[in-house]
Amino acid sequence: MELGLVGLGKMGGNMRERIRRAGHTVIGYDRNPDVADVNSLQGLVDKLKGPRVVWVMVPAGAATQSTIDELAELLSPGDIVVDGGNSRWTDDEKHAEELKAKGIGFVDCGVSGGVWGLENGYALMYGGDKDDVAKVQPIFDALKPEGDFGSVHAGKVGAGHFAKMVHNGIEYAMMQAYAEGWELLEKVDSVTDVREVFRSWQEGTVIRSWLLDLAVNALDDDEHLEKLRGFAADSGEGRWTVEAAIDNAVPLPAITASLFARFASRQDDSPQMKMIAALRNQFGGHAVESKK
Repeated sequence: MELGLVGLGKMGGNMRERIRRAGHTVIGYDRNPDVADVNSLQGLVDKLKGPRVVWVMVPAGAATQSTIDELAELLSPGDIVVDGGNSRWTDDEKHAEELKAKGIGFVDCGVSGGVWGLENGYALMYGGDKDDVAKVQPIFDALKPEGDFGSVHAGKVGAGHFAKMVHNGIEYAMMQAYAEGWELLEKVDSVTDVREVFRSWQEGTVIRSWLLDLAVNALDDDEHLEKLRGFAADSGEGRWTVEAAIDNAVPLPAITASLFARFASRQDDSPQMKMIAALRNQFGGHAVESKK
């Protein structure tokens, strides 16, 4: 099968390689000419035989919108566009309608796997019409991990990115739990080898996971994480998960708290904590520390 792939960064470049290893032809376009196979979207479309499948792997928002707008003018009826970035599911619905007006199909696909995906495969969650999905299925099969699991047709357009959004929300909460447990273990005097405690959890415990394995890897590189600054960015998907929970009246206390913890990481001297300290001093006479 032939595939056009737009966006050859850390994820897209590895995805191109994995698809090629599966025996498919991939024509890749990127603004960086050093990694691109063609020098324009027009060149990419011209290289593909119809009906074409073009997979977009660029940042969500304006970059995805402009790419899909350009492809809408270049592709032909019967072609398919796949958005494999981290777009919001509501954007998928808009893109599908815009492309449908030109006879072009649309599939959204949430992709998880990061830098490990080339060798281990990518977990895929995709949404769209079953006939459109069927045209892309050989590529999904090439990208997914080996075995019976790792990919799912989650539902109609938008379902793939909605499922990936919830996946990332769960990821936030799991990482926060590991981080809180690690900090508490590091804080007490009685535990003298926190790294080995984490390592011991990798077998025979209910909290073993790939994230735990990655935490142990990080501690092997820097046992007390002294080289890192306590700052963690948040992706749009974490916020969108909480917003969707509000819209649907679904309680997500753990995921919401983990998102807010990311915000706290951006404050060297938290204004909220200043107010809490002041109030504790006012009502209970608790000691406060002056800013040096």
